[in-house]
Amino acid sequence: MASIAKPRKIINRKALKKRLNEIVAWSGYTTSKQNDILIAFKEVHQYGWSEIQRRFEASEIDGHEAARAIAHLTDQIIRSLYEFANIVVYPAANPTTGEQMALMATGGYGRGEMAPYSDIDLMFLLPYKLTPRSEQVVEFVLYMLWDLGLKVGHATRSLDEAMRLATDDISTRTSMLDTRCLYGNQSLAKKFKKRFSEEIVKKTGPLFVEAKLAERDRRHVRMGDTRYVLEPNLKEGKGGLRDLQTLFWLAKYLYGADNALGLKEANVLTTSDVRTFAKAEIFLWAVRCNLHYIAGRPEERLTFNVQEELGRRMGYRNQAATRGVERFMKHYFLTAKDVGDLTRIVCAVLEEQHKKSSSPSWLGKLGLGKKEIDGFLLEGGRLSISGNRELQDYPIKVLKLFHIAQFNNIDIHPRALRYVQRNLRVVGRQLRESPEANRLFVEMLTGPHPEKTLMRLNESGVFGRFILDFGRVVAQMQYDMYHVYTVDEHTIRAIGLLAGIESQRFIEDHPLACAVAQEIQSRLVLYVAVLLHDIAKGRGGDHSILGSEIAINLCPRLGLNKWETEVVSWLVRHHLLMGQVAFKRDLDDPKAIADFVDKVQSPERLRLLLLLTIVDIRAVGPNVWNAWKAGLLRELYWRAQEVLGGGAPDGRRVERVEQVKADLSGRLVGWDNVELHAYLELGQSGYWLCTDIDTLVYHANIIRSAQDAQEAFQIKTREVYDRGVVEFLVYAPDHPGLFAAIAGAMALGAANILDAKVHTLNDGMVIDTFAIQSASIKESDSVNVYSRLVDRIADAIQGKIQPARELAKNNTKIKANIADIFTVAPRVIIDNNASNTYTVIEINGRDRAGLLHDVTSVITRDGLQISSALVSTYGESVVDVFYVKDVFGLKIDREERLDNIKNKLLLAITENANIDIIVGR
Repeated sequence: MASIAKPRKIINRKALKKRLNEIVAWSGYTTSKQNDILIAFKEVHQYGWSEIQRRFEASEIDGHEAARAIAHLTDQIIRSLYEFANIVVYPAANPTTGEQMALMATGGYGRGEMAPYSDIDLMFLLPYKLTPRSEQVVEFVLYMLWDLGLKVGHATRSLDEAMRLATDDISTRTSMLDTRCLYGNQSLAKKFKKRFSEEIVKKTGPLFVEAKLAERDRRHVRMGDTRYVLEPNLKEGKGGLRDLQTLFWLAKYLYGADNALGLKEANVLTTSDVRTFAKAEIFLWAVRCNLHYIAGRPEERLTFNVQEELGRRMGYRNQAATRGVERFMKHYFLTAKDVGDLTRIVCAVLEEQHKKSSSPSWLGKLGLGKKEIDGFLLEGGRLSISGNRELQDYPIKVLKLFHIAQFNNIDIHPRALRYVQRNLRVVGRQLRESPEANRLFVEMLTGPHPEKTLMRLNESGVFGRFILDFGRVVAQMQYDMYHVYTVDEHTIRAIGLLAGIESQRFIEDHPLACAVAQEIQSRLVLYVAVLLHDIAKGRGGDHSILGSEIAINLCPRLGLNKWETEVVSWLVRHHLLMGQVAFKRDLDDPKAIADFVDKVQSPERLRLLLLLTIVDIRAVGPNVWNAWKAGLLRELYWRAQEVLGGGAPDGRRVERVEQVKADLSGRLVGWDNVELHAYLELGQSGYWLCTDIDTLVYHANIIRSAQDAQEAFQIKTREVYDRGVVEFLVYAPDHPGLFAAIAGAMALGAANILDAKVHTLNDGMVIDTFAIQSASIKESDSVNVYSRLVDRIADAIQGKIQPARELAKNNTKIKANIADIFTVAPRVIIDNNASNTYTVIEINGRDRAGLLHDVTSVITRDGLQISSALVSTYGESVVDVFYVKDVFGLKIDREERLDNIKNKLLLAITENANIDIIVGR
């Protein structure tokens, strides 16, 4: 192990031994002395543990040094304990050969690295089988360690058993690779090392490499197969400590290297690579030690509730444009990327030095008989480069390498990627301004399967060097629960989705988008707009406006003409517009459509904006896109297209409504003409057009069932599997406060409402639907949970319970959730210009139990009627939009009343919390 600064300030083993001897000096060891001995070890361990924490938090040592110091403290405790057990507790004047054990540290502890709350892995190595005395020594040591509160994993094995297990089990073999002798029979320990090297390592090198890389791949899949996740696993996640350790295991197994410098001496890494390895190791260990100290337990996940504190502890302060936590997480993701780069480097070197089997599965394709393609070497069916000089003399080849690989559908050799990373400096102003280089980049952006190529460009560092503004968002996270990926990964995924829509691969999910993609005449404009739509995030200010300015400067370089540049800039500036209108405005309101069309102005822009909006939402993360959003965007597109086409929008709208009714009639089997006609007269056009046909059939059967049974109301539930939600539908007579009562009942049942909709029918009845998150409910409990929620809603509708009173009583009992970690500034906007006939109230705030009830209660108590509502949840944030009228069916236009409503709503949102309030009109 590396030397520890002032080791006796951590633990003085001689002083501990002296104290133990004093305890047993008069009468020797007896069980009555057990507690005194335990106290001595506890005090010494606690003192050393606290001293290491003090040094670390005072920045006297870094994370890696802290890990080594903890291992040193553990060494001295275990050595003292084993010595005491062997000499004092169970003395033997002449121990037999079979009683001469070797106490070995294995696993991470064997490497001499321990996080504050890591487990201790021990192996009691025996010459032969376990003797009675050896068993007593082992038990004494283990029980004392457990009594000290330490977590110990242990094994007692003979030398032959150890070899057999190492042969049969890859995990055991890996653990033994890091074995270190702590105390006892040194000769036995050396024999173990020799046999392990000769019988295991020398005979299984290639197989070990292949097994560990396969194990790594399986682990990555289990962890999400991306570095850029909301709450990465520091140890097991992609680019984490385990990946660094895997590289070390491979090199140690094949070259006997004990550290990163050993990898350099074995010509596996360069001096620069060793520096990268050391920086990554120090950073990740600093994060891990801080994480353990914050959690007070062995925690490896960077969860939201610790990320901000981790960033603060590691010196990341808030700045004008970015928060400290975002800068900390960006550093983490960039470090994870460095670990990935090192992995590729090691794999390339291992291949070159023929340390693997002849054709392991992870080496890629075998040679195809060719030796070169377009001036590049072909090695094993992969594109390669002769050396650094090739790129330095011809910088354009940096881009050509990826271009040829993409258009010939072949892999790039890891060694070629290493040459690229070593020579990134050739990607300078001259190359960036080269028309040929920009042509190659644009062809890659718009070529077949662009996502794979752009990921390669990004991983290698070329992307951020060639498009400098893109380099600023590499590993840029957004500290919220809505955006799953970093900005660069989100952007590349969006481009991949666009290519999938254009090629019709996603026709089942996006039939309209796939059809529209065949109609656009500005394909290049669309791809560049997707590339640039989030490029200004993390700079402070409105990223849409800043991004549109970047587009004005960058597009001509990429070969776009003046018109194309203007359209890209417009799309970037307004890339959130279509979603905002679709999800926050009543699409049955002509003014909402007219205002949208005034901004869009042309059918081509409408087509481009639709596709950009869809891929932007889809690329946010899993489970963000759903049928409800698809329906709203689809309806907004058709209505806007009608206006832009110069036709009579109401005419085509009537045709589409009639078509929906005709399709629905064909699905309502067993309905007579009178029933069918009566039902088809109930809904307004927006209801028919914004609701999918399966849901309309579902609603129709509920309405018919209620009417046949002469029930005052019905409450139904159904699983919507593709959205991961359970939908609660309430069919009841409309009256003031109904929506608030239902929302309150659901809040009492701790239901997490993701969205809600109101459909008021022409006969005075209403269909209110609430989608709640089902993932947090155990399948075995779901029937009871949903049944209780239905009962609560029924009681609330009938006035048997008062949700407001119950919520106030239970307010302190409502369990906090992860959204409470985030600060979302509350905002109330009341807009009398968004609709000709309604006052539109928009609520923005942090999601919490009972929020929807509190807000709608204020609205109804003020004598307002909710005509329609759109409730959307974006991670920890919620946006509720209500179209309201007063009791006379008019807008609210008195300034005094508007201000009064706003103040009441803000109070309802904040629950009187002391946070900044934003009021808008």
